Amino acid sequence: MAAKLLGAFVVAYALSPIDLIPDFIPVIGYLDDVLLLPGLIWLAIRMLPPQVLARCREQADAFVASGAGKPTSTLGAALILSIWAAAGWLAWKWWHG
Repeated sequence: MAAKLLGAFVVAYALSPIDLIPDFIPVIGYLDDVLLLPGLIWLAIRMLPPQVLARCREQADAFVASGAGKPTSTLGAALILSIWAAAGWLAWKWWHG
């Protein structure tokens, strides 16, 4: 139960716009992302029961052995590219007034 709670906390913290040290502070603003998140992920993995970790590794090995490849989403890729293109266009329009 504690591993699940820690895992949920790590995901929530990683996706949250609120950080322990604000990112706008030069250099040290990213230290919590660089040090804290990997440390919490490591701790969450260490807290998993060995049989759960072994079963997950077996499932991952079976997925890789099946040759299915990485999961892909064409719609998701198109959405991200559209957002970047729109942001680039807006930046160009703003810059060239």
